[in-house]
Amino acid sequence: MKDIIAIYARVSSSPQSIKSQRPDLEKWIKAYTDKDAKIKWFIDTKSGKTMDRPAWNRLQTLIDANRVVKLVCWRLDRLGRTASGLTKLFEELNQKKVQLVSIKEGIDLNTTAGRLIANVLASVAAYDNEVRTERIVAGQAVARAKGKTWGGSKKGVLHKHSIEQVKQIVKMKKENEKVSVIAKTVGINRPDIYRILKRVRDGEIKLRA
Repeated sequence: MKDIIAIYARVSSSPQSIKSQRPDLEKWIKAYTDKDAKIKWFIDTKSGKTMDRPAWNRLQTLIDANRVVKLVCWRLDRLGRTASGLTKLFEELNQKKVQLVSIKEGIDLNTTAGRLIANVLASVAAYDNEVRTERIVAGQAVARAKGKTWGGSKKGVLHKHSIEQVKQIVKMKKENEKVSVIAKTVGINRPDIYRILKRVRDGEIKLRA
């Protein structure tokens, strides 16, 4: 029996929260006409590059059991960050007759146009993520070729990390990238990434536009 409205939210790492997603999701729930619907929240703190996530696995079990009538997310990239993973999910939801509601994109998988738009958006998101990563890696390679090195720094001093690196760290963090991915991309270890982010929050490092 299909009786569950699944609300799914995801962030990439534990220091983050779903506070940017929750207001829109709660607004959707409040506006939903069937007040007797069984609403269940599923929240993950895990990279979107894998579908193997604790909360998602619980939700997947309910989908497989034909218990889910609607799957509501804030944005498609909260479901996953790879085109292949999302495309497979879209096909499965369509077969299981699970209506997907993506609040930001307004997706409806029940229509041919909706499925097309969903797959295009998934492919574009995956492409953008890959290109951004390649561009960052290429930039770091050029910097290293010019003799630039990065390492730790004393409190209040930024002498081994370039301002470009710091900007990139902040940018990727805002895009919900995992700290391990950021560290690998910019060539700085994870403890230093956390220290840099704290120094930015505390105002020790000023970033100009």
